[in-house]
Amino acid sequence: MSTPASKLRLGPLPKHETVKLTIALTTALKADLERYAALHAQAYGEPVDAVTLIPHMLESFILRDRGFRALRAKSFSPARSAQQDRNGRDGNGAPASLSAPASPRASAV
Repeated sequence: MSTPASKLRLGPLPKHETVKLTIALTTALKADLERYAALHAQAYGEPVDAVTLIPHMLESFILRDRGFRALRAKSFSPARSAQQDRNGRDGNGAPASLSAPASPRASAV
């Protein structure tokens, strides 16, 4: 079975610094991820496992989520940035990492 690379939404994988996170999946989702990994390896000629694909899939999902982008852009402003508390929360109680980049003041230790 041949799958053209243009048919897969996830392209070649870039290299990134990582943080370990543990998640629980349904057996059906795990099987689908493994099938996707096999198709990705076939399409791009490099072996890859599902665990390697998951962060790239999540990143792709978040980048394409219009609602998330709109809310993130709406919630970020210089005035709101100054409202971040010492616990890393923005003025609305959401984690600052989800709503806006940390202000330089917050990153200084």
